[in-house]
Amino acid sequence: MLVKWMRCTVVDRRGFERGQRKWAGLLGEAGFRGQGGGWSQRRDAVAHVFSFWESRALYDAFMANSHDRLAAAQSGTYQERQVRLFEHRFDVKVGFEPKFTDVDVLRIAHCRVHEDRVEHFVQVQEKVWNPAMAGSPGMLRGFFGEAPGSEFLVLSMWNSVAEHGKYRTERVERLALRAQTEADVAAIAGDVVSIEPLWTV
Repeated sequence: MLVKWMRCTVVDRRGFERGQRKWAGLLGEAGFRGQGGGWSQRRDAVAHVFSFWESRALYDAFMANSHDRLAAAQSGTYQERQVRLFEHRFDVKVGFEPKFTDVDVLRIAHCRVHEDRVEHFVQVQEKVWNPAMAGSPGMLRGFFGEAPGSEFLVLSMWNSVAEHGKYRTERVERLALRAQTEADVAAIAGDVVSIEPLWTV
């Protein structure tokens, strides 16, 4: 599975939201598995959208054909857009599905890892972070993806802001020490996203 992550700095919120609803046209596209997103809780006017595809080949076919027609509805509503693609490496908690109807917030961790520490970073994600998240009340499911250049995305879906907040307060610092995160990671950027139900496809 492939995930496409789009981060937009929005200048016309109403127009952007209206355009976002037009992406319902993705239904029926070969290889499309689901899309959802919302507004950053930390940065004004920043929107995050995630779309999931069965394979890179089917995604590329969509980009060459229907994409521009659907994207036209949002033209001029954002200033800056960053797009990244990640291949699924493994689930965070078993049985990942790209659905958003039961999700309140998404947590994004975007990591650039030292090349000589990639193996350790991936191992620790499986042995330390995944079990801790999977055992946290309110954590629904998640996705661990990889892009060329030792770049990784950890996406976790939560059923409430409160449950995610508890996990962050009670466990993250202790887990980071155990996982030796500072030694593995060259750069990390994160965000918490409030899901907009009308953006779900």
